[in-house]
Amino acid sequence: MSSRNLESLLKPRSVALIGASRKAGSIGHVVAHNLFQGGFEGPIMPVNPKHRYIRGVWTYPDIASLPDTPDLAIIATPPDTIPEIIDQLGQRGTRAAVVISAGFAECQGDQGRQLQQSMLESARPHTLRIVGPNCLGILIPGIHLNASFAHRSPDAGRLAFVAQSGAIVTSIVDWAHSRGIGFSHLVSLGDMADVDFSDLIDYLANEREARAILLYIESIRDARRFMSAARAASRVKPVIVVKAGRHPEGAQAAASHTGALAGADAVFDAAFRRAGMLRVTSLQELFDAAETLAMGCRPEGDRLAIMTNGGGIGVLAADAVMDAGGRLAVLSDEALQSLNLVLPPTWSQRNPIDIIGDADGERYAAALQAVAKESSVDGILVLNCPTAVASSTQAAESVIEQASTLPVPLLTSWLGEGSAAKARALFAAHHIPGYATPEQAVRAFMHMVNYQRNQESLIETPASIPEAFSTDPLIAQAVIEQALAEGRDWLSEPESKQVLGAYGIPVVTTRMARSAEEAGAVAAEIGGAVVLKVVSPEIIHKSDAGGVILDLSGEQAVRETAEAMQRRIAEAYPLARLSGFSVQPMIRRHGAYELIIGASEDPQFGPTLLFGQGGTAVEVLKDQALALPPLNMRLAHEVIGRTRVYELLRGYRDTPGANLDAIALTLIKVSQLVIDLPEIQEIDINPLLADEHGVVALDARMKIRRAEGRGSDRLAIRPYPKELEELIPLGDGRTLMLRPILPEDEPSLQAAFTKLTPEEVRFRFFIPMKTLTHVAAVRFTQLDYDREMGLILTEPGIPGKTEIFGVVNIIADPDNEDAEYAIIVRHDMTALGLGIFLMRRIIDYARQRGIKQLHGDVLRENRQMLKLCEVLGFEQARSAEDPGLVQVTLKL
Repeated sequence: MSSRNLESLLKPRSVALIGASRKAGSIGHVVAHNLFQGGFEGPIMPVNPKHRYIRGVWTYPDIASLPDTPDLAIIATPPDTIPEIIDQLGQRGTRAAVVISAGFAECQGDQGRQLQQSMLESARPHTLRIVGPNCLGILIPGIHLNASFAHRSPDAGRLAFVAQSGAIVTSIVDWAHSRGIGFSHLVSLGDMADVDFSDLIDYLANEREARAILLYIESIRDARRFMSAARAASRVKPVIVVKAGRHPEGAQAAASHTGALAGADAVFDAAFRRAGMLRVTSLQELFDAAETLAMGCRPEGDRLAIMTNGGGIGVLAADAVMDAGGRLAVLSDEALQSLNLVLPPTWSQRNPIDIIGDADGERYAAALQAVAKESSVDGILVLNCPTAVASSTQAAESVIEQASTLPVPLLTSWLGEGSAAKARALFAAHHIPGYATPEQAVRAFMHMVNYQRNQESLIETPASIPEAFSTDPLIAQAVIEQALAEGRDWLSEPESKQVLGAYGIPVVTTRMARSAEEAGAVAAEIGGAVVLKVVSPEIIHKSDAGGVILDLSGEQAVRETAEAMQRRIAEAYPLARLSGFSVQPMIRRHGAYELIIGASEDPQFGPTLLFGQGGTAVEVLKDQALALPPLNMRLAHEVIGRTRVYELLRGYRDTPGANLDAIALTLIKVSQLVIDLPEIQEIDINPLLADEHGVVALDARMKIRRAEGRGSDRLAIRPYPKELEELIPLGDGRTLMLRPILPEDEPSLQAAFTKLTPEEVRFRFFIPMKTLTHVAAVRFTQLDYDREMGLILTEPGIPGKTEIFGVVNIIADPDNEDAEYAIIVRHDMTALGLGIFLMRRIIDYARQRGIKQLHGDVLRENRQMLKLCEVLGFEQARSAEDPGLVQVTLKL
């Protein structure tokens, strides 16, 4: 849905409990107890026709008799009563409800689904939001609201926790209480009939009380909305997620528990990474990550210095660093000299820094001071194991004294139980992360590293594509339509290569032969060595069936091999239809690598791209990485870099590296192909041969099916809307391109900013600005096209390499109902009518998107903009907050 009316849910001023009860052990009794004991300052109104009082509070027989309209209703009544209750609440003006009752769609029966639909239909006319059904409830410790049947109330804090499972919420409350961890919000979503993860992520991203958002996910409902919300939230605060059902057996359990299908775990992993979220594998990790990220200090790299009073635990920590993909910091000569001055001669002389078992607090402090000056260190882990000759508590106190002076993150692990308990309590009181084991501490450091990498990737400017490539979807569509008309769901190898060729992907020339004799003749025409392959709609993996023979020379050899292949296939696959053979030149590239690029369709996230090491052993090697389209050069290089074969592709010893840009560009072309052609269900380019000169597809297959709608509608991330591109002839003979802005346009946007006058800058940004920073430029160029749009007037050409003359953009709210606009046109272009042209285009786009209103703020002295707004029909009103501003609004 949206974040509409979630204020009533999460910041209610009054609460009604429908189904309150005096029966011990009942849900209505436990929820009533928690509500009244929690300390909520607003009115709590129990509703039950069988009781006059519950816990000493007057109880109302029905909703109509309530003295006030509750902001929030908690419902714990039989499921068949709930649609009517929701309707009555909506008519009273209530805008949020938590349905604790079970017995809806999670039962997987028609009756349950119909009941849930009736509940939603009752809520819709009133825009009443529903959490649940089949949920634990919600807890907002900051306002002392415990509207749940949890067994205890949590402490107030700055972490927001959202989970589908109520049992997980109660477990977390219990676990966190013993560790002094507090929460801003705890929400059990249950079956997510209405309010889901997307809604709450949107809300919590703008909630100041929530320092980080923690999620326990079993499934999601709307991939595109989830990705939009997660990408936006991850830019402003940590979003950390545990995904249940990582293995097939667990995924099946999750599906039966929530009544929803669980997607492939690797696809979820790719989605979380793309959104900038940090994924962890356990609830313990979830809170470890939250604790470390809450420090605010971010490591610039993955180089960790380890300081320890015990050599063994230092070695264990070093192993953990390497296992986690981090690096041990290499100490400089200056750092070694500084440490030599404060440590015994027997110290380790390297990282891990073993300061010897008799280290007291003074030695810990001196060693920390020396390491803090080392530029090669991105984080410091201080370890302590109990000894009889030095106080663990005193060592902790010395570390605490030094903590505020350290320029890098500090983590601690004091081993043991009784002797370490006081030290851990001291660390917790001073907000210094402490962990029970060195391995946990290292893992927490890598959480920070990975989170920082995610944040950097969110704002990294992608390079322009190395070459402009054209596509011909009509050719590809014709090939697919012909196969569908013939009742086939697999394209032949030559057809698949024809589709790839239409998108500029280099393919080896492949010719069809209907018979063995024709195959020999084709080989003679090609000349030289050839590859012979069987063509059959029933044989997809040709190599496994003995349907691929390499390095054949001469017409006779090809003909005889084809005849033998035909006999062998007939015996092994008697039901397979043999369409003929494909013949292609034998490609020899010394030192080339066999890769695979593919695409398949995930039930939740839609088209998913695959890259990895190819060849006949691809399933055995399992060296692959997934990504969600659309891609740019940065994203394509990132997915390549997540495979083991990447190290080979970079080159080694006297072997040159492969052309990584050519591989990345091929991934982008395949991404565009699945965006444009919804009929394509699966692509397999294997092998894609890659070397220093480029790439060539030696074999390919595609699975197809009838499809409705645009290909882009299937994607979890809305792709670049190419349909908005438009060539604009100017009166002076020039032709400009109107198109959506791209991340690659950042260099051109910054160059355009330098050509603005100080007055133009002030009219657009309201403050003087000499430069457009990278962070600000990212905000204008890296858009979520599902919520934002920026149109630019530029020269035709490769994005990032062309001049920009004007920009207009809108940012819509999550409900897609109201959007703020902004526009700027360079002063040397204002006499050409480009301002009103850009405004009309963005207004047309907003209407097409279903946005109901555009608004903006204009400086009163910006008479030209106010005149333009008047011409376009905007209403104008003086701002109540700033008399120097005029608020302009256009109803669409």
